[in-house]
Amino acid sequence: MKLNWVTLNVRDLEKSLYFYTKVLKLNISARFGDENHQIVMLGEADGTKIELIFEPNARIENPGNGVSIGLETDNLEKLIDELKNMGYRVTGPVSPNPHIRFFFVQDPDGYTIQLIEQK
Repeated sequence: MKLNWVTLNVRDLEKSLYFYTKVLKLNISARFGDENHQIVMLGEADGTKIELIFEPNARIENPGNGVSIGLETDNLEKLIDELKNMGYRVTGPVSPNPHIRFFFVQDPDGYTIQLIEQK
């Protein structure tokens, strides 16, 4: 079994796209829908993706409650500096052992994103 995607319901598609494509540098691999229901798939075409779903009339309460997504980066310090300079609140970094370091940041809807660097 292989994980294909994780679905996130978002309140403001443009804010979410900015966060995931400009800040975290994920690619848009597909985008479809109409004015009532839009879906954007983020990530490499042949890899695991994050699926953003936007429905303008949907009521989304506490969307990020209890959800955490882990993404791996090659340069943790650079990403921490970039996020802080953009005004995002960063929690960490934490290094539970010599081979891994990570920190947390929240996306515009409150989903927790864990950014990981492995050595």
